[in-house]
Amino acid sequence: MSSRRLAGAVALVTGASSGIGAAAARRLAGAGARVFLSGRDPDRLAAVAAQSGGTAIPCDLTDPDLTTELAGRVLDVAGRVDILVNNAGQGFAGPLTEMTDAQIQALVAANLTAPMLLARAVLPGMLARGSGRLGFVGSIAGRLGVREEAVYAGTKAGLSVFADSLRKETTGRGIVVTELVPAVVDTPFFARRGRPYPRRRPRPVPAERAADALLTGMLAGRHEVCLPRWMVLPIAVRATLPATYRRLSDRFG
Repeated sequence: MSSRRLAGAVALVTGASSGIGAAAARRLAGAGARVFLSGRDPDRLAAVAAQSGGTAIPCDLTDPDLTTELAGRVLDVAGRVDILVNNAGQGFAGPLTEMTDAQIQALVAANLTAPMLLARAVLPGMLARGSGRLGFVGSIAGRLGVREEAVYAGTKAGLSVFADSLRKETTGRGIVVTELVPAVVDTPFFARRGRPYPRRRPRPVPAERAADALLTGMLAGRHEVCLPRWMVLPIAVRATLPATYRRLSDRFG
């Protein structure tokens, strides 16, 4: 990462208490950015803040009011946000009929509503300055669909379309919108969703690699970063040959 390009930049990273968010916060701070970290685990968040020299702001993004308050606090303290990394998210593995109303609402709020609210909060300043970078951590589930992850996949699909629409809305105005589309990342996500990762392939990649891929893509002005790169193939097959893809998916899972 270029310290020259990031020196003095203000970054807000959500889901920064572990995984991709923690790695992104450390990378940004190491490159000279002033980093604000948000997460639900105050102790882990404080530890990452100590490692990075960033400012920890514990926040539960399943509450829209707290999400709006988070953005306001950062803007009040720093005056601006130059880089927003929307990484926080929740998962659930199991049949839709086993989900409670509260679980569905929490996934939608954390995975989709919160990134929308945060992007809306920081975007006016970015547009006024003519520069800004918005990063979104999506999922291959949002592109292909996954059995017994209907709500999670639905929120990530919505996030992907939101990012693409926002990119069109801000074209030519100095705003970079980048979506990371990972297959499997080695983070606490799977333990928290209630079911371990069951497949041999694709293999989980380290959180540091995912963070580097997203931040490198944001700095390079890329619209989309697939991890691993070969995941573009099933995405392309589903987009161009949907019936064929569904038959293969139903057969091989």
